[in-house]
Amino acid sequence: MFVRTALICSLFLTISCAQQREKSAFIDTMVAKHRFGEDELADVFGQVKINDDVLKKIAAPAEAMPWHKYRKIFLTEARIKEGAAFWRQHAETLKQVSEQYGVAPEIIVAILGVETLYGRRPGSYRVIDALSTLAFNYPPRSRYFTGELEQFLLLCREEKINPLQPQGSYAGAMGMPQFMPSSFRSFAADFDQDGNRDLWHDPKDAIASVANYFRAHGWVKNQPVAVQVFTKNGSYKALLNNKFKANLRIGELESGRVEFSRPLPLDSKVNFLALEQEHGDELWAVLDNFYVITRYNHSSLYAMAVYQLSQALLNYQLPSPYE
Repeated sequence: MFVRTALICSLFLTISCAQQREKSAFIDTMVAKHRFGEDELADVFGQVKINDDVLKKIAAPAEAMPWHKYRKIFLTEARIKEGAAFWRQHAETLKQVSEQYGVAPEIIVAILGVETLYGRRPGSYRVIDALSTLAFNYPPRSRYFTGELEQFLLLCREEKINPLQPQGSYAGAMGMPQFMPSSFRSFAADFDQDGNRDLWHDPKDAIASVANYFRAHGWVKNQPVAVQVFTKNGSYKALLNNKFKANLRIGELESGRVEFSRPLPLDSKVNFLALEQEHGDELWAVLDNFYVITRYNHSSLYAMAVYQLSQALLNYQLPSPYE
């Protein structure tokens, strides 16, 4: 028993020393590459806390659920109703942003609804704790989160934010639209021109930032996102793939004896998506704008939840909120 306990203690000590070396190396990089003060960063990281709950959550994301369970999280009457109220409250901003960026208002609202329930649930994890935990204690994606930690410190310096203050998701995503630090630096917008890109408290900035992100990733104005399809046999399965980007011609889908719920232009490129329901697959043809949604979160389930919530909001909003 004593030997086993000693071995376990030795293992933890080895891991702890390795993590400390990684943290020290990161600080050295920030000092050399970005001219941060060494003492300043040592003080900041001396107050960072490794969060075991972060590691538990990233190991079991909601996107691992089957569609019929995942959908129920986001397509609720309460979320739709609250989204309709948010749309009406910010109708003028949404109209201006949609015209400027070319992104449909219902998509913008749906993103905010899925991400943070329209800003009400932006996350309660201290961002620097979450990013540090994942950078130094989660080997599968250490490189990515180390990069985001770097971007976060740069962001805090640029925006004059105390790095120990911002809160967000367990993955370090921030504000109403849940931008990772690199996305915040690249795509956050100061729509009301008050000199502050505030994604935590300013709906105008949050709305414009989502639209800016979508435009930068190739959103095409007034183009469809997805069309439900139907088939009487299983021949469609040969057309399924794990790619997000649309790469099949309409004619190829028709060869699988697929019927579209509404017509698409013959030159459209689509991808074929089967979503797991309790009693069989739900089949969709998804287009390039669907792919753009997956750039926000690399999950077909996520993109479909955003799309279906957007359609529910659009229907709930009739007549137009601008009237």
